[in-house]
Amino acid sequence: MTGPKTNERPGTRATLRGYQMSASKARVVLNLIRGEDVTTAREILAGTTREAADVIGKVLASAVANAVNNDAMVAEELFVSAAFADEGVTMKRFTPRARGRAGKILKRSTHITVIVSRMDDERLALFRVARSAQAAASRARRVSSSRRRADQTASVNRREAAAEAALEASALHEATDASTTDGVDVVQATTTEEEFGGVMHDSEAVDDVAADETAKEETVDETTKETN
Repeated sequence: MTGPKTNERPGTRATLRGYQMSASKARVVLNLIRGEDVTTAREILAGTTREAADVIGKVLASAVANAVNNDAMVAEELFVSAAFADEGVTMKRFTPRARGRAGKILKRSTHITVIVSRMDDERLALFRVARSAQAAASRARRVSSSRRRADQTASVNRREAAAEAALEASALHEATDASTTDGVDVVQATTTEEEFGGVMHDSEAVDDVAADETAKEETVDETTKETN
């Protein structure tokens, strides 16, 4: 016993007719999203690199928009109840081959149909619980990442502050050494001047003593001459 016919399946549908692609290539992607909720189906299509993923994503968005606008449904409560690809018109072309033969070229097309329906209450409850848990986990990851970035920023600020303090301490130490060196130079210069001044005074005293002795000798000589 077969299921309902293609045009009799319940739900809101969107169809793309005559797209230039083989039905087999489109079915590979449709098999990935069949039975999934709309949010998960979008994530699957976003992570699929096949060409059909972009086209099927647009058909899915159209089906969801039809359900929201025409049937007053909530987009988050929908799932892909049916997704199939039928063969469209096949254009036949030929290419010349060796010895007068012709090679057949078949340019196939496909009709892509996506049907979305509302999830039942049990599945909807499980879906909401799963989404709540996923949102909580995502928030926890964001908070952890934010705190980690804040800790890294604080660590960098502390290192910069420590480096600035070290530079200031080094500059202060160099200034202190320079002032101490200048003071020592001044003291040494003063001491040198005092020593030089003392030597000069001693030299002058020696010269005075020598002059006195010379004067005495001259006086004695003159006295001796007068006596004679």
